[in-house]
Amino acid sequence: MLKRQNPSAPEHRRDLAADGGALSMSHNDSRSFFNLSQLVLSAGQIKPSPALKHSKITYFEVEIVDVQSKKQICIVDKVPPASTLLDVKHKFHKACPQWYPSRVGLQLERNGPFLKDSVSIQSLAVSSIVTLYFTDLGQQVGWTTFFLTEYTGPLLIYLLFYIRLSTIYDQVESRKNFRHPVVHLACFCHCLHYIRHLLETLFVHKFSEGHTPLKNMIKGCAFYWGFTSWIAYYINHPRYTPPSFGHKQVSYAALAFLMCEAGNHFINVALAHQTNSGNRTCFPSPTYNPFTWLFLLVSCPNYTYEAGSWISFTVMTQTLPVGIFAFLMVIQMSLWAQKKHKVYLKRFYPEVRRKAAMIPIIF
Repeated sequence: MLKRQNPSAPEHRRDLAADGGALSMSHNDSRSFFNLSQLVLSAGQIKPSPALKHSKITYFEVEIVDVQSKKQICIVDKVPPASTLLDVKHKFHKACPQWYPSRVGLQLERNGPFLKDSVSIQSLAVSSIVTLYFTDLGQQVGWTTFFLTEYTGPLLIYLLFYIRLSTIYDQVESRKNFRHPVVHLACFCHCLHYIRHLLETLFVHKFSEGHTPLKNMIKGCAFYWGFTSWIAYYINHPRYTPPSFGHKQVSYAALAFLMCEAGNHFINVALAHQTNSGNRTCFPSPTYNPFTWLFLLVSCPNYTYEAGSWISFTVMTQTLPVGIFAFLMVIQMSLWAQKKHKVYLKRFYPEVRRKAAMIPIIF
């Protein structure tokens, strides 16, 4: 029989030590894990370490290129991401003092639209370098100055003709001929129209862009001032003849004129105080004021009332120059109304979908 061999003492001790060591390590690990768990539970949630702030700030470089020659004019460097296009124009003005901000037109593409001053540089950037095309917009004037100049002229010019200056009319003929009441009424209505425009320019209207080319103001003044001189000359002439249907024609036309003036004012006030729903501006809706009910039919009732004013003034005075002026104004306001109607369709599609631009019934 073969005897079972017992391991030698050193080997036996080594095996026991190995087994014991493994057991002791396992026991220590479990105790360590238990102690760590107790520590976490007693301390609460483990707070994340605060994120390190980036010390490096990203800047953009804006390259200004002439739209005609494609040559680089300058580079505006160190533009923060939050900067707007107006900030870039001010920095560009410092580099090139002859180009003040209101005269600078910037485009992202050569044939693209001019960018608004409120556009952020970060929204235009594809890389750290932004290329913009420069166009000289010419001499600029503010919108308030534009309208005040355009409307003050007709007001003063008409009064000069109304008092019948000796340099305009024959004084002997002026004293001999009696003024018909419609002449005084026409002066009142004409002055009321332009005084309303001036007051609304100062206290009602809100202008989005700050400037317009000076040549536009010159053309506007030439149109309004020239026609006012022609209209005032005939209405205030000593040989002016009253309307064919007399008092009734004058009275009804004057009443229609005053109603259109009131309606135009209330519409402009409603447009200046458009309501906001969340982040979206809502199209003005009719109120208890009957003059605002025209919003149900057209999207630009202010032009409708303006056209009505001049048509009523034409009927009231029965003068050819007024008729020509009213005809041109209706055409011009129809074009403006169509342009605004397209903008309204994009912004307020469900509300203006079934409305006309300026003239009711014509959709």
